[in-house]
Amino acid sequence: MTDPLNLKVAAAQAAPVWMDADATVDKAVALMTEAARNGAAFVVFPESFIPGFPIWTALAAPIVTHHLFRRFATASIRLDGPEITRLRAAARRLGLHVSMGFSESTDASVGCLWNSLVLIGPDGEIKNHHRKLMPTYYEKLVWAQGDGAGLRVVETPIGRIGGLICGENTNPLARFSLMAQGEQIHTASFPPIWPTRLPGDTAGYDIEEAIRIRCGAHSFEAKCFTIVASGVLDEAAIEAMGSVSPEAERILRLSPRAVSMIIGPDGRQIGAAQREEGLLYADIDLDDCIEQKQFHDVVGYYNRFDIFRLEVDRTPRQPVHFRDLPPEPEPPELGDAL
Repeated sequence: MTDPLNLKVAAAQAAPVWMDADATVDKAVALMTEAARNGAAFVVFPESFIPGFPIWTALAAPIVTHHLFRRFATASIRLDGPEITRLRAAARRLGLHVSMGFSESTDASVGCLWNSLVLIGPDGEIKNHHRKLMPTYYEKLVWAQGDGAGLRVVETPIGRIGGLICGENTNPLARFSLMAQGEQIHTASFPPIWPTRLPGDTAGYDIEEAIRIRCGAHSFEAKCFTIVASGVLDEAAIEAMGSVSPEAERILRLSPRAVSMIIGPDGRQIGAAQREEGLLYADIDLDDCIEQKQFHDVVGYYNRFDIFRLEVDRTPRQPVHFRDLPPEPEPPELGDAL
């Protein structure tokens, strides 16, 4: 068993094989293998790594991007599908914990998708499955709202692991629900860019700075380690989305890029940030959380639970609940009737 006090973790700053779920799984397994070979016990992948992030929703009206949504829906995967099964088998073979972002489809509808996160253990079992609670801004054109079923912190041999997706790391109540479950390692997955302006405009959104602020704040408040994994925008994705509007390609090339990093329980970044494609490693010691908790523990002594109360509904949401009639009684055997 891995010693949680001497733990190497990894963030995958990586581009998917655009809109190709099978090939992206191949790439993920190769990165997992590299991480395990270098001694990592846990590797975290970006938001919607399989099959890519639907940035086109920021670039053009949905009336002219039907073809991209159709392709994206077809490339999205199921929790019990062959792609996740392959990742589970690789995690078991490598003895690795894995957090993977993916676009999830469902048997209930050909057009309903969720922005999802799965935590896989070194035994190959699914430890948690979370659907993003609220698609952010233009993501609402692609993904449905999730539920609270995945707002869980999982006890593992390397510590208590929780995770949120992109903008959820700015949701104070979602974050507190994980803090209050004794979270020690937090995963935060992000897209490669977040375009919000035309080139030359002064207003907008710097995703790298936003990541530093929100993920540093979570580590500082939770007194936990945060592993940030962001995607990479490659030429294949730029070419696929660059023609949806006159400014699209220019926006894609000039928008600020996301960054991967690992943050300690004091809110400070550990080592260098990762901006190019590759794996970012850090050695962490979970005992470093203890002294920080002594200073300021928002789920312990530094709160007023007689004044504040948070209730979280973790009931899974289903589109329909069937109540079938009891089965008809079996007819008597012929011999019994004689």
